[in-house]
Amino acid sequence: MTRPVTGTRDNARSVGIPLMQKIIKQQQLIMILLLALGGSACSTIAGKETTGVIIARRAQVRSSIAVVAADLTEVNRGDTVDILESATAEGGERWLRVRAHDAERTEGWIESRNVMPQELLERSRKLAEEDKDTPAQATGQIHASTNLRSTPDRSGNDNILLKLESGSVFDIVSWKRVPKPKTAETVESDEAPKAGAVPQGAARRRAESEAPKMPEETNELWYKVRLDPSISPAPAGWVYGRQVELTVPSDIIFYRTGREFVAWRRLDEAGSSDTTAPKDKNAGREAQPGSWVILEKSSSDEPSKLDEPDFDRIYVLGYDKSRQEHYTAYRSPDLNGRLPLKVGGTSNDKFFTVQVEENGQVKELKYRVYKDDRGLLRVEAQGEGAKSGRKK
Repeated sequence: MTRPVTGTRDNARSVGIPLMQKIIKQQQLIMILLLALGGSACSTIAGKETTGVIIARRAQVRSSIAVVAADLTEVNRGDTVDILESATAEGGERWLRVRAHDAERTEGWIESRNVMPQELLERSRKLAEEDKDTPAQATGQIHASTNLRSTPDRSGNDNILLKLESGSVFDIVSWKRVPKPKTAETVESDEAPKAGAVPQGAARRRAESEAPKMPEETNELWYKVRLDPSISPAPAGWVYGRQVELTVPSDIIFYRTGREFVAWRRLDEAGSSDTTAPKDKNAGREAQPGSWVILEKSSSDEPSKLDEPDFDRIYVLGYDKSRQEHYTAYRSPDLNGRLPLKVGGTSNDKFFTVQVEENGQVKELKYRVYKDDRGLLRVEAQGEGAKSGRKK
């Protein structure tokens, strides 16, 4: 005979309470684990898979964003990766989960500063396309690590393409003066002095107090540059002028006479195929002496103006091989010159063109360059606008 069950509701309650407490404890434990993970990294899954290009010389794809993570594979500058996910580490560093384009299609994590998204790369390619037919006007290099930007503007960070390494060299295709921004503290600075150039503490304050007060600049110079793939996967961009040192070839640098050289092109075939300078850290070195057309600009202690000319005199320097010495073939009168400088023609009959502004109108001036019976370089202005030049 079955004994009737009594106190069923009480028994259920006595059994259910410990079970519920156990479930609650398990949920609390899960929440604690999630919070612990969230404290070390915040992850975002990309809604749409994108691509990027490696901008560091070399970088490691790692198994995780942890300090003790293992290196899975190495990627090099110019390599393409698929961007799958992003995460922010405890120290604020941003990481990307990527898929490498190696044989194993390795997936892992890499610091975002080593990767340029495809959208930024396209901006740079568009800039390069704008000037694909413009020859290099000069060469330069940066004396401290600085930003390569898609526009000549350092009032924000959205236009930063990548950070160029100190000593990076490049072709300069044009330049522009823009109003000086009132930079906010949150904006990444493009200014960095040369190592050891800034005195510290009392020495710095004394130097500042003793230095003569110069008129404050209200605008700043930017260079539009073209970069070799070995320097940057981004082919073009803008660099803040105070970070740039022009690498005037050693063949002509000692012929500056009170005016700065702002652009130069070689007129003969001697030396390298590059008519401005070699693309390495000895960019000022020229293999063989030769003949040059040089654009000069007067220097002044007055603040620069937005509408000032790119250059104000043309200087043609010839080279006598038999005497192994340079000579002045032509100096123009002062003019309001505009870039670009272009050189064309054959080895025996060359020409160069520039633009000048007169009475608000911009016109092109053309000069023929040839050798006379003695083998000396001569310059002949083509057109009325340039015939007042002085030859020597």
